[in-house]
This record gives sequence, C-alpha cells and structure tokens, in this order.
Amino acid sequence: MATVNVRGGVPGQRQEEAPRETAGATHGASRAFAWMLMITGAAGVLSGWVITIDKFKLLEDPGFQPGCSLNPVVSCGSVMKSEQAGVFGFPNPMLGLVTYAVVVAVGAGLLAGARYRGWLWLGLNAGMLFGVGFCGWLMYQSLYEINALCLWCCLAWVATIVMFWYVTAQNVRNGVLPAPAGLRTFFDEFAFALPVLHIGIIGMLILTRWWDFWTS
Repeated sequence: MATVNVRGGVPGQRQEEAPRETAGATHGASRAFAWMLMITGAAGVLSGWVITIDKFKLLEDPGFQPGCSLNPVVSCGSVMKSEQAGVFGFPNPMLGLVTYAVVVAVGAGLLAGARYRGWLWLGLNAGMLFGVGFCGWLMYQSLYEINALCLWCCLAWVATIVMFWYVTAQNVRNGVLPAPAGLRTFFDEFAFALPVLHIGIIGMLILTRWWDFWTS
C-alpha cells in the first residue's frame, strides 16, 4: 500500500506514513517538489514579464506586433487587445508577476530546508485553485470568444496546472487537507497523471477548435 512522508515528496513515490495533522505542525518537502515549484513559478514569471512588456509596447504603438503573433490563431496581439486581458482593471500578467514570484519564493525556501505551517500550505493551495479557475476561464475566452491563442499565456496555464495538482497532492498526502485513506492512496499513486490528463484535455480542445486551420 502506498504511504506518505511528512516531509513530502514527488507524487507517485512510496514513502513512510505521515502522522495525523496536529495544531502548529510544520511540513517540508522533497528537493524535487521544491524544484517543481521554482521551475513552474519561474515559467509563470517569465510569461507575465514578456506579456507585460509587449502590452506596454502595444499601448505606445497600436500597430506593434508581438513576436508570438504568428498567424490568425496564434496571435498574442489579439489576446492583449481584448477586454478579457484586463479583467481586474489592469493587465492580467501583472497579477501573475506577483503570484508566480511568491511560488518561486516558497520553492526556494523549501529547497533551503524550510518547513511551513499548515495555514501557508492551505493558502498556497487556495491561491493555486483560484489560478486554475482563472486560467480555465481565460482558456474558454481564448477558444470561443477571442478566437486566438497567446503562447506565453499557454505556458502560464501549463505551469499553473502542474503546480496546482502537485501542491494539492502534497497537502492531501501530508494531512493538511483532510481526506480518507483511499484518496491519499489515489494521490500517491496517480498524482503525476492528473496534470498530464488535465493538459491533454486542453490540448484536445484546442486541436478540435481549430482542426481545419491546423490541417489546412
């Protein structure tokens, strides 16, 4: 039977069983998990930085064409000019610059041996849940309303999906998120497949949405 370790690890690995969550308990994570947060967080920061710079250039020159505007479908400029690109009253990537940087900082702390209390893990999970939901809404808008894709946005979406599922698995396995033993076993055995499945479904939606264009 798959078990877990209080220090965490990469989902799918067999580890020693964790004790029941106690008040004030702290949890660390494996180096692999810490690197996952740093890499996905850095990908999000990079995406937000590039899109923000291009957005400023677009504001200065309405005729500016971002480097990732490759064709009518893969058109970052079309996405940046849409109302959905500033749904909170400012460019969406500016939010990403802050939130993904937090993920990088948390990953760096774990890599240095830090152990965080349950409230921080829950807050991290809640933020990533919001991120996945927001990315899902942006995906729908890109596919069916804006009718264009931004490659840098896609990178941020993939990074968000990966970090969300791994952090959720980490919290379930460590007892930060209360769950029955069967669910803990499920995350221990199949957590690696969840982001792959999630990303695969999105890829199929994109392919079917513009099948005629991709095959013409």
